[in-house]
Amino acid sequence: MKQIFKVQNVKCGGCANTLKTKLEPLFGTIEVNLEVMPREITLNFDPKQEQELRKELRALGYPMADEHLGFLQDSTAKAKSFVSCAVGKFELSKEQ
Repeated sequence: MKQIFKVQNVKCGGCANTLKTKLEPLFGTIEVNLEVMPREITLNFDPKQEQELRKELRALGYPMADEHLGFLQDSTAKAKSFVSCAVGKFELSKEQ
């Protein structure tokens, strides 16, 4: 079943590339909508995988928008998202 999730800290195509690269092997094809705030990811989703998806998103620095993080967790997620974004941009530049 296709489902949409709102995700924090996604800023650009580099972030979208990281999400696709890291999550598609685990969850299948992922679409990232950079036209809305908060950003949205769409995937065919088995509800049994929600905790795993949340864990993977947090590890990349892109927690779901409905997660309430404390100051330290939020700051850590933002720092991780900057690194994930940079990696995504680097990978995109290698493809071109």
